[in-house]
Amino acid sequence: MRPAAEDPRTERTRSKLREALLAECADGALAEVSVAALVRRAGVGRATFYTHYADLEALAVDACAGIVREAVDALHAWRGRPDPATPPPALVDFFSGLPRHGALYRELLRPGGGGPLGLVLHRDLRERSRTERALAGAPEPDLVASAVAAAFAGVFADWLHGTIEGTPAEVTGRVWRLLIALHGTPLP
Repeated sequence: MRPAAEDPRTERTRSKLREALLAECADGALAEVSVAALVRRAGVGRATFYTHYADLEALAVDACAGIVREAVDALHAWRGRPDPATPPPALVDFFSGLPRHGALYRELLRPGGGGPLGLVLHRDLRERSRTERALAGAPEPDLVASAVAAAFAGVFADWLHGTIEGTPAEVTGRVWRLLIALHGTPLP
C-alpha cells in the first residue's frame, strides 16, 4: 500500500508505467512483456522502473490493484438489509467490466483465489468485512470476514478461469446470494 500523501511526480510516473503495462498486456501475456518495451512505451528510463517496482509482476499487481478496490467497494455498496435477488449495481458493473483485462487478471489470480492479486484481494476484502461486522456488532467478525473473503476470491478466480460458468450478471447474482448466506449464518 502506498502512502496517501504521495509525491505527485511519483504517482505520475507510476501511472505511466501502469498504463504502459496494461497496453502491453492487451497485445499479449505478462510473461511476454519486457521491461525494455514497457519503459519505451511509458517514456521513462529503465532505472526509473526499478526505482518504483521490483519486477513486472509487482507493477502488474499495482496496475490491477484498482480491481481489488472495485471488488471490495462493490461488495459493500449497500446499506440496510440486503436483498438476495438484487445485487448492488456496483457489483454487477464490477463483473461486467472484467473481460477488458481478463487475461492479465487470470495471470495474477490463480484458480481458487491464490496468486499475487488473490492475496491482495483476500487481505483487503477480509479487513473491510471484519471492520464492518465489528462496527455493526455482528458475531464472529474475524471468522465470517475470512469466509467471505475466501469465498469471493475463489469464486471470482474460478469464474475468470472458466471453471464456473455464467454471464457477468448470472455470476454476480450467484456470488451475491452466497455472500449474504455467509453473513446470515447463525453462529454459536
